[in-house]
Amino acid sequence: MLKETLLNATEAGAAVLQHYFNSKNLQISHKEGINNLVTEADHASEKAILDSIRESFPDHFILSEETGEIVMDSEYKWIIDPIDGTINYAHGIPICCVSIGLEQSGKMIMGAVYNPFLKEFYFAEAGKGAMLNSQQIAVSTETEVLKSCLVTGFPYTYLNQPNGPLEAFGRFIRAGIPVRRLGSAAMDLCWVAAGRFDGFYEHKLQAWDSAAGFLIVEEAGGKVTDFTGAYYSPHQPQIVATNGKIHDELLKWINDQI
Repeated sequence: MLKETLLNATEAGAAVLQHYFNSKNLQISHKEGINNLVTEADHASEKAILDSIRESFPDHFILSEETGEIVMDSEYKWIIDPIDGTINYAHGIPICCVSIGLEQSGKMIMGAVYNPFLKEFYFAEAGKGAMLNSQQIAVSTETEVLKSCLVTGFPYTYLNQPNGPLEAFGRFIRAGIPVRRLGSAAMDLCWVAAGRFDGFYEHKLQAWDSAAGFLIVEEAGGKVTDFTGAYYSPHQPQIVATNGKIHDELLKWINDQI
């Protein structure tokens, strides 16, 4: 029942994305930061997702990007991003998705990420592997950072800190390492899981950005940690996700230890 609800909720949100996509009359407003957008499609997708979950599990805890926390006394927590990649979506760029993770007693047990424009539906259940459109997926086999294709993102509110996002990015670019910036952390993670990217890192994410995607990477055979190499939790900001083979070396690059 949990899996069925997760899949149905993800599809419900994605149907809303398709309905509003490329609409000339799409209503857009701003959150913190000049380009931190929210659209009417975000709100409509979130409503469709919440309605789907509440129909089956009205007593479950919910954490969603636009609504925030709906606190319930439950061991289950649904972590929802109704549109990951809102700027892409608002500009008609089809690199965006619905992302939903499900925690049980603080441990991620299921995750789904669906990009209806690319027709890519990713799903993972703890201990059972990761799937793309019902086909098993696995991370890449690259063993060297210098030969890797990486992906990253930058926060809307820039972090003026030692070894911040631009400093780390600069080290890779000066070394000739390809680093992409797609604008959707959930898609970045899924493309690591599918073996398209060898690694992903970002300095500042929210739980709804990575809750589903990090489980999909792990279940595809990859490794996910924070910048220190410690166990990853989506409730802290830093993330490094790789095929596992380049993980330790990538941490050194990010932390300016090369």
